[in-house]
Amino acid sequence: MATKNNSLNSVQTDRRGTKCSVFLCHEKPDANQPVIFNPDFFVERLKHEHPQTFQELVLSNITRLIDLPGDEFAQLTGESEPKVPSSSGFLRSFNFRKRKDKGVIFGAPLTEEGIAQIYQLIEYLSKNLHVEGLFRVPGHSLRQAALREMLDTAAEIDLETGDFHPNDVATLLKAYLGELPEPLLTHRHYHAHLKIGELTRFDEEGNKTKVPDKERQIEAFQLLFMLLPPTNRSLLKLLLDLLYHTARSQHTNKMSAINLATMFAPHIIWPKNVTASDLQGNIEKLNNGVAFLIRHSQKLFKAPVYIKEYARFFYTGSKTLQSNDDLNLSSACSVTAVTAPSPSPSMRSIPGETSSTNTSRPSDNQSYTESCLKELYKQVSSMPDSAKKKKLIRQFAKQPDGTSSAETRTPFIRRHWRSRSAGRVIKRKGLGGQTPSEKENGTLPSLPLSP
Repeated sequence: MATKNNSLNSVQTDRRGTKCSVFLCHEKPDANQPVIFNPDFFVERLKHEHPQTFQELVLSNITRLIDLPGDEFAQLTGESEPKVPSSSGFLRSFNFRKRKDKGVIFGAPLTEEGIAQIYQLIEYLSKNLHVEGLFRVPGHSLRQAALREMLDTAAEIDLETGDFHPNDVATLLKAYLGELPEPLLTHRHYHAHLKIGELTRFDEEGNKTKVPDKERQIEAFQLLFMLLPPTNRSLLKLLLDLLYHTARSQHTNKMSAINLATMFAPHIIWPKNVTASDLQGNIEKLNNGVAFLIRHSQKLFKAPVYIKEYARFFYTGSKTLQSNDDLNLSSACSVTAVTAPSPSPSMRSIPGETSSTNTSRPSDNQSYTESCLKELYKQVSSMPDSAKKKKLIRQFAKQPDGTSSAETRTPFIRRHWRSRSAGRVIKRKGLGGQTPSEKENGTLPSLPLSP
């Protein structure tokens, strides 16, 4: 009898511990057990399966945050060649061309194989963050040459033997980045980085202050990094993570974020073949920008919440999830969708939402949407008078009449009036890049506004 009870208890325990996936679950998980879900899954899928739609989505939100004139926007999208500061110094250019032809890894275009080789340096340095002056004190030239040769020939390397000093490895990592044919952050993104660094807060009267708007800067960098080539994004994430932890150990290595930025900005963001004088006073801005990337690196490679929600809606058509960075799903799940907690009035509803768990009538959905919009309008009206408030009021005025159905309402996109080429490019590309379902319905998926 005792054996039978133990067996029964074991079965019950197994049932209580059952975990369900987001789409294949028929049971309610334990209230304290979050459903396992990768919040960036649909973002990556959209990026690879519908790159044109993905790019339009990201670009529309970048131009909402920063002012990119037509030529700079065209450079960002690749429609025109990047125009960055350059030097006419023949000797410097000649030496650079000579240097980049030396090896398979050093001076060669960035590849996954190259990243795998360089990762050995990053991994070793992450274990030696205590070394004082790391990345500032140069290593021994002969040891560096030997290590460089081993990396270029893909020879087996064991950095733990003690044959090389952390300063040798750190100097070689900077040399590798400096010899890439193009900066790690790319020439196309150069002007966008300068503009993001200029994002500041506004006072109660709507006047621009000198206080950096960190939230908007982080959001802009998140979007910009989503447009980087995959190899650049991968290496940048590894590098910034290393520098972030290096700066956290500054009490022993004496290398703060700004010190590290001063060491790395010339190697990852300065245009190739330039001197300090060619940058026309932008050096401090570039250094501060790289220091910002180091300090906030743990947030910069996450997709903004509204991008995740749009990508998820693109594939599932289910209700939007509650807005939070981690998107931990702890609510009950059904066969096809998760029923998210009721969104706050400041969350935008995605038009045309459908869900197998949503049994409410269209009129109920419309009533709920209208009440949310009214509540949002009340919140905006109660804000202190400022330029931001005026813009929000104008956006409300541009929306369809409040009695129109939620299914026909299209979220609007804020875009700076100077970014004329943004709308032109998106319209031109969008009409030619519809998905089959969109072509059939004759509509384009609406691009959401960040909350």
